[in-house]
Amino acid sequence: MNTLQRGTRIDRIEALRFDGAAMHPVEEAIIVEEPLELRLVYFDEGHPKHTRVTVTMRTPGHDVELAIGFFFGEGIIQQYRDIDRFEHTGPSGDRPNNRNILTVTLKPYVSVDPFRLERHFLTAASCGLCGKAALETVRVGGYPSLPAGPLLAPQQLCELPRMLRNAQALFNKTGGLHAAALFNAEGRLLALHEDVGRHNALDKLIGHFLLEEKAAFLRHGILLLSGRASFELIQKAARAGIPVVAAVGAPSSLAVDLARECGMTLIGFLRNGRFNVYSGQERVTSSPH
Repeated sequence: MNTLQRGTRIDRIEALRFDGAAMHPVEEAIIVEEPLELRLVYFDEGHPKHTRVTVTMRTPGHDVELAIGFFFGEGIIQQYRDIDRFEHTGPSGDRPNNRNILTVTLKPYVSVDPFRLERHFLTAASCGLCGKAALETVRVGGYPSLPAGPLLAPQQLCELPRMLRNAQALFNKTGGLHAAALFNAEGRLLALHEDVGRHNALDKLIGHFLLEEKAAFLRHGILLLSGRASFELIQKAARAGIPVVAAVGAPSSLAVDLARECGMTLIGFLRNGRFNVYSGQERVTSSPH
């Protein structure tokens, strides 16, 4: 079986499909997974310091947003304006439009603690905390206070997964992606990003709003995750000041603990007209608006 066509984000390949009676050849769309090495340039007493931060397996596209969201989530930057420039370099293999090294140069005034940058191995698509060199670097801290709202009706929440799935263009073609989407208080979809990695999809989403300098949308929005709600995803949401996080899958115990600590509304198992509220129940009404 040979690859028929290689694209930037989707490949088309030959496969064999069993239809219940026999095997027959088909052409399938599969999502592209490529490594992205993130490098950082920061200044120490006026001298530039170059460091390789991490390698993450991601779906190519929106790499700048991914980097912004990643460094924001790690507490390296506080806003998009802390970044001076980006440089895409590196080998692209047989995908000439892909560059798999992204160097982010910070402005000279940004103070960086090198201890927080220590990651010792590759970050897999499913992992946001892999490679942390010490337990002290797991919790980023510095979470902003969350607003009292929005106030949400159960019926409104139950509509969100359908809207998410309808908007997942790449998932509908390949079936192989996670998604992170932000809705406003009225339930309107504001932005959605897809990636093979859950944490990458959220980094891209947060990075999108920081790049557009529209962080206020995050602080009054509803985040919907297509999978489970793990600690690192809740931490990224808390750093961004997102008051409501809903997940189609289950939360972890640490995710619940952090959501309660931050005053965040955390909803799990949001599917088929049902959900569980694990924290922040005051933002969910018991009846329709």
